[in-house]
Formats: sequence, C-alpha cells, structure tokens
Amino acid sequence: MDITMIIVAGIIGVALGIVFAKIMEKKNASKIISDAKGEAASIVKEARAEGESIKKDKIFQAKEKFLELKAEHEKVIVAKDKKIAEIEKRTRDKEAQVNGELSKNKKLNDELEVKSKDYDYRLEILEKKQAEVDKLHKSQVKQLEIISGLPAEEAKSQLMESLKSEARSDAMSYVQNTLEEAKLTAQQEAKKLIINTIQRIGTEEAIENCVSVFNLESDDIKGRIIGREGRNIRALESATGVEIIVDDTPEAIILSCFDAVRREIARLSLHKLVTDGRIHPARIEEVVQKTTRQIEEEIIEVGKRTVIDLGIHGLHPELIKMVGRMKYRSSYGQNLLQHSREVAKLCGVMAAELGINPKLAKRAGLLHDIGKVPESETEMPHAILGMEWAEKYGEKPDVCNAIGAHHDEVEMKSLIAPIVQVCDAISGARPGARRQVLDSYIQRLKDLEDIAFGFNGVKKAYAIQAGRELRVIVESERVNDDKAAELSFEISQKIQTDMTYPGQVKITVIRETRSVNIAK
Repeated sequence: MDITMIIVAGIIGVALGIVFAKIMEKKNASKIISDAKGEAASIVKEARAEGESIKKDKIFQAKEKFLELKAEHEKVIVAKDKKIAEIEKRTRDKEAQVNGELSKNKKLNDELEVKSKDYDYRLEILEKKQAEVDKLHKSQVKQLEIISGLPAEEAKSQLMESLKSEARSDAMSYVQNTLEEAKLTAQQEAKKLIINTIQRIGTEEAIENCVSVFNLESDDIKGRIIGREGRNIRALESATGVEIIVDDTPEAIILSCFDAVRREIARLSLHKLVTDGRIHPARIEEVVQKTTRQIEEEIIEVGKRTVIDLGIHGLHPELIKMVGRMKYRSSYGQNLLQHSREVAKLCGVMAAELGINPKLAKRAGLLHDIGKVPESETEMPHAILGMEWAEKYGEKPDVCNAIGAHHDEVEMKSLIAPIVQVCDAISGARPGARRQVLDSYIQRLKDLEDIAFGFNGVKKAYAIQAGRELRVIVESERVNDDKAAELSFEISQKIQTDMTYPGQVKITVIRETRSVNIAK
C-alpha cells in the first residue's frame, strides 16, 4: 500500500509539474508574442518615418533636376535667340549690300547707255569721214595713173618686186655676216661650254682590277679553307669560277677572276663560311647559291639608288636591273656604272646650258651603255642592242636615238644624241679613266670560256690563272671518261686555231658523278 501510495503521489506530482510547466510556457509565449508585436510596430513606424524621409529627398532631388533642366533649356533658348539675332543681322547686312549693288549697277547701266549713244554718234561720224577718205583716195589714184601712165595694179606689182629684190639682198648680206661671225665664235663658245660642264662635274676615277684580297684574322683559317686534300678549295673554285690563291701572304687570300660578279660572290661566300665556321663542300655550294641570289637583289637595289640619285623617274624595272648590273662591268678598265653616272651628269649640265630638256639628256646619258651588260654574248654592237632594249621597254624616241647614235651606228635625229656622244668621249678621255690593256685581257678570257661552251656536254667553264688555265666542268650523264679526254684535246686544238695568246693554256676537264638521297 505504501508503495502504491508513493507511486500515485509521484504520478500526481509529475502531472502537476507538467501542468505548471505548460502554464509557465504559455505565459512566456504570450510575452514573446507581445514583445514581437511591439517590435514589429516599432519597425513599421521606423519604416514609415524612413519612407517619408526618402520621399522628401526624392521630391527635393526632382525639384533640383527640374531647375537644372530648366536652366539648361533657358541657356539653349538664349543661345538660339542670339544665333537667330546674328542671322537676322547678317541678312539685313546682305540686303543692304544687295541694295547698294543694285543701285550701283543701275548707275553703271545709265552711264553705259549714255556712252553707247555717244559711241553710236562717233561711229556715224567716222563712217562719213571714211567715205570721204575713200573718195579722195580714188581720185588721187586716178590722178597718179594719169601722171605715170600705168594702171594702179601694175604700179603696185613693180613696187613689190623692187622691194622683194632689195629685201632679198639685205637678207643674204645679214645671213652671210651672221655665218662669218658664228664661224669665228662657234669653236670658242663650244670649248667654253665643255670646259664649264667638266668643271661642274667632279667624279672619282677608278680602274677595275682582276684581283681581290680577302683578309683573314689568322693564318690558321687557311687550312680550313683548303680542306682535306684540297677538297674545300676545289669545291669553292668549281662553284664560283674564281681562282683562289693561298700563298705565304700573311692573313690574306687572293681571289683572281676577270668577272667582278664572280669575285664578289666568292668574297661574300668566303666571308660567310669563315664567320660561320662550317666549311665543307655541301655547305660551300649552299652558301654560294644564297650569295648569288643576294648579289642579284643587290644589283636591283644599286639600280634603284642610282636612278633616285640622278632624279630619273618612270624607268622600267628591267632597265633599272641593267643599270645595277653596270656596277659589275667595266669598259676599258673603267667601271661602267661610274662612267654612265658621270655621262648622265655631264649630259644634264650641257643640255641645261644649251636650253634642252636636262632630264631627258640625263636619262639618255645613263642608259647609253646598257648594251654592254647582256647576260649572254652577242655579235650585235652594244649601241644598237641598247637602243633596241630602250625601245622594247618604252623609252622615248629621242632617248633611243641617242643610245643608238653615240657611236655613229645610226643617224642622229635629235639634239640629245650629239650631247651624249660628246659627254661619253669626255668621260672616257679623262686621264686614268680607261686602260686598253685590261679590256683586251678580259676579252681574251671571255673568248676562252666561249670556246669551251661551244662543245656539247659542257656545264661550266672558267678561265683562271690569268688565262693560263681553262677548267671545264662537264655533265657526267653526257660525257664519259674517254670522251672527257677527247674533249680536252679538241678544246686545246680549237684554242690553238682560233686564238692568239702568249705562253700556253692548260685545259682541265672535270667529270664527277654524284648520288644524292634524302633520309626522312
């Protein structure tokens, strides 16, 4: 029983505790709800106050924006009013000016009408006087016919014949005196003109050589240039056609060849090979090919610079290339480009002194020797060849005639032709300008090479050792070993028959076979 009572009392106590806890929780919830409602009312109140403040700010900003726009609009209206006022003022000024011009024109028209009436009156008087003069003239002619006993036409013809004879006699006398005076002064004036022209042209004179010196940093590089058993130097000579002389000269190699282009290619190729350090036959062929293309580009650049320096415009690209190629050609030992530049300047000065177009004369002077730079030999005179090229590339007839006539191959048809001829002679006749021996020597070397090229199977031919040796490179597919020996003999016999030369000429025929494959 006691335990039961205790349990019942415990259950009742727990139930009362739960009831009490529920009552306390409800009171707390009511308090929280009332607090929340109060806080919400406060937030709403604050929001309303903030909304009123924002509303007032926005209204104030709108008013300020309205005032700004109103002020700007008023400024625009004031500016437009000012502009309209200026336009109205200009319009009134124009109207006043037009009214003034109209009144002035009206006044001038009135004056012109008065003068026109006056001129009509004077013209009428002049016509009357002219009629009177004609009447008097006819009466005087009749009186003269009666006195002389000759009709007026016959008397007039006799008078004209008399005047013609007298005028012819006076004219012949004047012409004779002028010719005599011209003969006395022409030579003196021509000398003065040529001397003045020469004095105004100052150019350097240079004789073309057949040897170039390639300087080295040390003599150790000579061995690398020669290569094992001389294969490098043989490959270089074969690729360039230049004789390379490696002797005891300290820190120098001699490049010998009559062709300046070949010497320049060999010099630049050697410079690239020595700088790069890789010297072997395959590399030599590659560098020589690149250098050859570089020289071709340089030739075009030299031509462009030359025509720009001389102030010549509109020259055909092929003619510009020929002008650039002149740098590597010589005429009797005189550099052809330097000679042509000098002739162009002389022609320009002399033409200006004579009152002839100096630009056209310069053009003819620069192009007069382009026939000396063909890539292949020709039997045609260089003046005729140059004239044909100039005609082909659109040069004017006066320039073409001057080129063809500067050695009297064709008839001179313009005043520029004798100027070019004279200036060519002046440039070539300067002391030290030319050397006959060098030109004949170069011609002999060219003839040696031409003889070799006349045989079938010849790929390349180079005259070296100052013309004492001719190296001939043949195509291995067309010429066998036996044929190579026979070709060497035939070339030697041809040279003996067709040429005159001091000493003896060694003919070396080279035949090689190459097998090339590419590993990928």
